[in-house]
Amino acid sequence: MYQKLTPKQKALTINLDPSIYGTFAEIGAGQETVRHFFRAGGASGTIAKAMSAYDKDFSDAIYGKEVKNRYVTQNRLRKMLRYEVALIEERISRENNPNRKFFSYANTVTTINFDKTIRGHGWVGIRFQVKENEDYNEVVIHVKFKENDATLQQETLGNLGVNLIFGAFHYYDNPRTLIESLYDDVAKDNIEIDMIDFSGPAFEYVDNRLMSLQLVKHGMTDAVIFNSEGNNMLPADVLYKKNIFAVRGSFRPVTKVNIDMLRNGLDMFLKDALCTHEETEVLIEITISNLRADGDIDERDFLDRVDILGKLGYTVIISNYSEYYRLIDYFASYTGGNIGVAMGVNNLLMVFDEKYYKNLSGGILEAFGKFFRNGMRVYLYPYKDPETHELLDSSNLKVEENLKELYKYFKHNNRIVDITNYSPEFLEIYSREILKKIACNVKGWESQVPDGVAEMIKERGMFGYKEEFSLKQFS
Repeated sequence: MYQKLTPKQKALTINLDPSIYGTFAEIGAGQETVRHFFRAGGASGTIAKAMSAYDKDFSDAIYGKEVKNRYVTQNRLRKMLRYEVALIEERISRENNPNRKFFSYANTVTTINFDKTIRGHGWVGIRFQVKENEDYNEVVIHVKFKENDATLQQETLGNLGVNLIFGAFHYYDNPRTLIESLYDDVAKDNIEIDMIDFSGPAFEYVDNRLMSLQLVKHGMTDAVIFNSEGNNMLPADVLYKKNIFAVRGSFRPVTKVNIDMLRNGLDMFLKDALCTHEETEVLIEITISNLRADGDIDERDFLDRVDILGKLGYTVIISNYSEYYRLIDYFASYTGGNIGVAMGVNNLLMVFDEKYYKNLSGGILEAFGKFFRNGMRVYLYPYKDPETHELLDSSNLKVEENLKELYKYFKHNNRIVDITNYSPEFLEIYSREILKKIACNVKGWESQVPDGVAEMIKERGMFGYKEEFSLKQFS
């Protein structure tokens, strides 16, 4: 357990370390981070330079122009970090300054606007050395401000910046602790971190997807996204003004049912929304509660699921939205485009269960107002009861008596539509049975998962798979 220090204590500790030396470049919200180091005392041996290239023309003259004149971007931040480090290397002799670890800290942010309609956001990062002769490492984060006052946002940003610098030098060998320490003296209600990226030799074995998971796990953000290559993505970059089609599940493991639901539901969505694949972001969603289904989160199991989905070419979102309406609300905060969700019968029955909305003053009606907003549609995949063999779809789904008319309303207005072009042979595939067969080394499950998935499970020993024959019988 690390010892929590105040920003002043952290700044003073850095200042008193003769080996740490670097520059501060802060754009858009004043010199809020470096101010802590000046006030703490002993900064002359730490701060090489502090600057704020606030004017765009002057900033362009230093760091170069940005595409579409966008300055609050990850690309701009990384340019700043690398330019400033290169300047130190060029101007400060290593021979005359032995044992010094150089760094550059930078942020490019926009705070809340005058009308308070845009809260503000920004990029914050540090490029630093662990040892003087080693290559540089980088930690880059994206933040969203929650406070309603620009001055308060600036103060929060200053504290966060101190925490990042201190964490880089003191917790680089424990990235989880580094992440937790970012909120020392910073309230989670004041600022959200929705993306983090570690790179460099000190983080050679760090999986950024696990670091993203920490953000959701610790309540620093409600959702993180990474692409099929496993790269962390800024949600705004992925979702902004896009049509969105999502499928929620445990995907433990992903089965042919999941893919059949997604593909056929997506085909219907594209026709209904009159849009193309290029205009649509397809997301596979796994909730934190789903990851915790068997207790605490098993990170190996988490990576197994995500690796398989990545191999199949899908973008994954990990969210803290147990209720569907919160997920739709999240999507709608980024886009005014069409939103569609494919789900099975059991999930739709949960959507129509009033017990999930007791925390809402408007109850289930408020939830449905958010869930079915802007023409959002549910694409329902049928379910075949394994005992009665009855096929359930939207026409014979049984909801509570007091909700029947509400259900009929959404069905009549095509907010709930059946996926009709499904593959009947997949209806008898159940992921829990597959999981048991994998763990017990019972053959036959291989044909029930997408191509290439079985080989991946066997090669990596996923989900309890063992090469040797098991005497345990499947039941």
